[in-house]
Formats: sequence, structure tokens, C-alpha cells
Amino acid sequence: MTLTGFLTYALALGVAAAVPGPGVVALVARALSSGFGAAMAFSAGLILGDLTYLAAAIFGLSLIAEAFGAVFAVIRYGAALYLAYLAFRLWRAAGTAVRIAGEARDRPLTSFVAGLTITLGNPKTIVFYLAILPTLVDLRRVTAADVVPLILLTAAILLAVMTPYAALAARARETLRRPAIRVRLNRSAAAIMAGAAVWTVLRRA
Repeated sequence: MTLTGFLTYALALGVAAAVPGPGVVALVARALSSGFGAAMAFSAGLILGDLTYLAAAIFGLSLIAEAFGAVFAVIRYGAALYLAYLAFRLWRAAGTAVRIAGEARDRPLTSFVAGLTITLGNPKTIVFYLAILPTLVDLRRVTAADVVPLILLTAAILLAVMTPYAALAARARETLRRPAIRVRLNRSAAAIMAGAAVWTVLRRA
């Protein structure tokens, strides 16, 4: 790939990642409910999901992905159900715990898996890598030497976009320490999570 190709890809990915979608919404809710550490584990899952689709595009697996559209539909609905479960758990815990979802804080793997699942079922991610990316970059010219730089560039851009969302939401969470406010915050996070679940099911692009 040429330098122009890398820059074009970086700009397009940065813009696509910055536009709030189900992944960003769920990330903010995770930061509000469980703190910055859980949100960053969630971000790691999001990034791995993106890299999975990047690999699919690079190695010409988009035709296979299209052939197994039903599988991606199942993943999307599974991600929505998981988000709905998290929303239910947060809402239910709001009236009984001052510290929001403390259990989730201690299990980064749970956050990581949630992020990965949501990204794999996110139509916005699928469309970007399997439909938009081939129009921006000539994937036939991507060599083995380009793969590692693309992976690092993708991870760096997504991390740069997701970290401020997580940090701001986590800061808001830590600032609001009064129990009554924390209960409202917990329920707000649950509502955001539920909204992301609905968005994941209904949005196809």
C-alpha cells in the first residue's frame, strides 16, 4: 500500500469510529456502570472485532461473509440480547448497591467478550470493512508487509477514539458519589444499554 492509501484508510476509519453507534453507546454505558478499567477492556473487545473484519476484507473473505449472512444476523441478535441482559442487571442493581456494578469491575474478561460480541454483530462495522473499505483501498495491492501496519494503525485509531468516551463517562461516574445520584446514574446506564440493544437489532447500516 502507498502512504496515500494508509492515510485514506486512517481518515475514513477515524470518522466512522467517531460517529456514535451501538459500540460507542454500549462503551459509554459500560464506563458509567463499571468504571474506566471495565470500559477499556470493553474497548479491547471492540478493537478485536474490528480487526476480525479487517482480516476478512484483506484476505478476501467478504464473499464468505455475504454467503453466511444468517450467521451474522444470529450474532447481531445475540449481541442485542446480551446488551439487554446487562441493562436488566444494572437496573435491578440500582436500588440495592451504592457502588455501581462492582462485580463487573472485577471481571475484565466479561467486558472484553461483551465488546467483541457487540462489534461482530454491529452492522455499521460490517458495512465499513466489507463494503466501504474496498472502495477506499485497492485490497489487491495489500501485501503481507502491509498487514501488520494496518493492524497497528487500526488499533491505534480505535483506541484514540474510544478512550476519551470511556474517560469522560468514567469521570462523570466517579464525580457523582451521592447514593441517590448513583442510583439514577445506574438506571441511566441501564437505559443506554437497552437503547443500544434495540439499535443493534434495528440498524442495518
